[in-house]
Amino acid sequence: MFGLGPMELTIILIIILIIFGAGRLPEIGSGIGKGIRNFKKSVSETENEKLDETSKEDTKDDA
Repeated sequence: MFGLGPMELTIILIIILIIFGAGRLPEIGSGIGKGIRNFKKSVSETENEKLDETSKEDTKDDA
């Protein structure tokens, strides 16, 4: 994962803990999780729309 080992990840997590504090970490994690979920949802919707457009074009060509 981007060449980061366990030591580097530990240092990053400690720095994040110092900057944001222990109380806000669950909020930050929740926000990041929601953002990733929304991104995946929008990407899959876009792919479905492209597939629908392709299938509509194929049916027009057949007629």
